[in-house]
Amino acid sequence: MLVLNRKVGQSIMIGNDIEIVITSVEGDQVKIGFQAPNSVNILRKEIYDTVEQSNKEAVTAKFNLDNLRKREK
Repeated sequence: MLVLNRKVGQSIMIGNDIEIVITSVEGDQVKIGFQAPNSVNILRKEIYDTVEQSNKEAVTAKFNLDNLRKREK
């Protein structure tokens, strides 16, 4: 993991087209802005984890449904 110190107004570049800007720091909260192409998904980690889990459950459910259909034949 790369750890950087940044001040308000400073930014970090990821590749050539993703910029992360520190917009404010208030107590223990840091507000961050993102500039990225529309094709790049930006999600909070907890939302990303929820989507991943839902996708895994959907695949498992489909697989189990397919198995049930095969047994019926």
